[in-house]
Amino acid sequence: MSFEWSVLKKRSVLIGLVVLIAIIVAVAVAVNKSSNNRAAYKEVAVTRGDIDVVILSTGVVQPENRLEIKPPIAGRVEAVFVDEGEQVKKGQKLVEMSSSERAAVLDAAAARGAEELKRWQTFYRAAPILAPIDGTIILRSVEPGQSFTTSEAILVMSDRLTVKAQVDETDIAEIKLKQEADVILDAYADQDIPAHVDQIAYDSTTINNVTTYIVDVLPDETPDYMRSGMTANVRFAVAFNEGVLVLPNVAVRIKEGKPFVLLKAASQMKSPVEKEVETGITNGKMTEIVSGLSEGDIVLVEQAKKASADSASPMSPFGPPRKR
Repeated sequence: MSFEWSVLKKRSVLIGLVVLIAIIVAVAVAVNKSSNNRAAYKEVAVTRGDIDVVILSTGVVQPENRLEIKPPIAGRVEAVFVDEGEQVKKGQKLVEMSSSERAAVLDAAAARGAEELKRWQTFYRAAPILAPIDGTIILRSVEPGQSFTTSEAILVMSDRLTVKAQVDETDIAEIKLKQEADVILDAYADQDIPAHVDQIAYDSTTINNVTTYIVDVLPDETPDYMRSGMTANVRFAVAFNEGVLVLPNVAVRIKEGKPFVLLKAASQMKSPVEKEVETGITNGKMTEIVSGLSEGDIVLVEQAKKASADSASPMSPFGPPRKR
């Protein structure tokens, strides 16, 4: 009887230990699961700074007005007085030319001697070709002695160079005449050219189902290195606020159409406290805080969260937008 009682007692102790171990394991798993489901946060301070909003675009440098100079009659070039890149005034002599008839007469006179040639050159003068506008010579395609026809452009002029920028239809409402812009040429990426909006196209262009409008961006001063056909990147200044309160976009969340931030709770065991704020402009990285926070306030930014697939949380509406 004593032996059976001893065995029974040992079994009870063993069962108790197993139950105790099971309880400890269950508690550990629950604590670990709770810890994994709790989000990790990083503290971010509200700071004061400048924030600007821009629209980015690409374009090509082109003459605002491109003018091909073609001779009125076929003939031969006697002299060229301009080079590519040279600025000329309206009415300035660019070329002297001979008609086919004069060229034949001069060639016959030259065969008789220098005096005969000089005499005919005086009697039968060359015809000048004059600049029709103020502008720049961007192409010279002839040299003295070269023959040409009426269909050939012997010179090409432009009045001024402009950047034809392609702006998406979703951004065109933000573009205004005289609006400030910056132009950076691919060939001179370290040079920033101040410019402004000179013209906005009324007609659109659709390429690959994307509708864009051509915006003429005129440099305030055209640099010497700027050439027709160069690829350019354009930054249109949309808004700029100086010395305002700002937070990283990831710190600002939205729920039911209202922006809010997360603040520390009084106890670490409690969830962060939601604080509604009023926001201003955003540039894709930083957001202006108009009210609800003060400089130096600390907000929480969620770093990582392990949760079940069916859990949901408010998402930030201030992720990097396409146009910033």
